[in-house]
Amino acid sequence: MTRAAGAAAALAVAALVGCGGNARPTPTNATCPSDSTLTYENFGAPFMEAYCTRCHSSELRGADRHGAPLYHDFDSLGGIVAVANHVDWYTAAGPDAINEIMPPDGDTPTLDERYQLGEWLACEVDQRLHPPDAGVPDAGMPDGGLVDAGVPDAAP
Repeated sequence: MTRAAGAAAALAVAALVGCGGNARPTPTNATCPSDSTLTYENFGAPFMEAYCTRCHSSELRGADRHGAPLYHDFDSLGGIVAVANHVDWYTAAGPDAINEIMPPDGDTPTLDERYQLGEWLACEVDQRLHPPDAGVPDAGMPDGGLVDAGVPDAAP
């Protein structure tokens, strides 16, 4: 390769890096829209199978993990949610970051799939922090949606 061709290639790589990918794990701050239809069954499991479990599987040991850290296993919903922040910081996209660190080789997700991953992770985490019957106030319901649990109302 000539010196001019090498310089052109380096410039092209620099331009691509500047257009969205970042080399540092960064929180995406993706949120879960109220109309999200993404689930583990229709998105999470197929995504992980397509792009992640070739290294991040509870069935793989040693060199078969290709450097994937132990206990970062994405062949179950629990395994994914346990390290959801790491998945977000390395692979997902959202308003604050487009993370393209993982997977490092092989098939890679499209930009749209990365945004869907950020959304799906946000929804899974939100669902675990605020289950539907956890007593979290719902502004659309009388008394903020909290059940009075037999506590009498204050006298007027």
